[in-house]
Amino acid sequence: MELTQFAGFLLVSVALSCTPGADWAYVISSALGQRSYRPAVWGLISGYLLHTALLVCGIAALVASSPMALLWLTVAGSFYLLWLGISTLVSFKKAKFYDADQATASSTDKVELSTPVAEHEPSMSGSVAVLTRTKKIKTHPSPFLRGLLTSGTNPKALLLYVALIPQYFNPSASLPISLQTLILGLTHVGVSIIVYFCVAVTARALLRSRPRVARGVTLCSGIIMVCLALGLIYEQFFVA
Repeated sequence: MELTQFAGFLLVSVALSCTPGADWAYVISSALGQRSYRPAVWGLISGYLLHTALLVCGIAALVASSPMALLWLTVAGSFYLLWLGISTLVSFKKAKFYDADQATASSTDKVELSTPVAEHEPSMSGSVAVLTRTKKIKTHPSPFLRGLLTSGTNPKALLLYVALIPQYFNPSASLPISLQTLILGLTHVGVSIIVYFCVAVTARALLRSRPRVARGVTLCSGIIMVCLALGLIYEQFFVA
């Protein structure tokens, strides 16, 4: 693999990673939440690792060459993206954003009072009563899993790997095609890590202390995900 050829792929990879889409929308919405955005980003990255592994094994090309398999993958990915977008739209008004100090403080506050208890209520012996708190366990969808499904079920990402990476193969190189595939795939994964973490850090730094703007961006993220999902569904069922 020649250095100029690798540099060309690197430029294309950076351009594609910097193009806003469903991944960006999910990263931004995760960065504006109370919890850490890192599991969400690593979930997205794991989806690209999955596409890389499929391409190295030759499964990606097999799926891309099968219209029915690609159709079902597109439908599954589209409806999942639609559900994710609708969930974002439904909850954006209730979203709570925290600045750095509040986020640090709230990370240790995970208990709620089960019943109202008056603080400093004197007991019969005149001592201060001890407050009894019970933990309420709340279940949340895993941000990592949601990120993995967002990128892993994205047929556009699969086709991107199948259509783009093979263009940069060098059959005359000493490296086998499978190893060239792995290098190019991991290169795109590395670029995505840098871009997505930069997007998340920037969104949290600029928007978390501005609740109105943050809610507006969250709303836009949900709209983008819904529009992309509807576009994929329309493309599959209504475009000949």
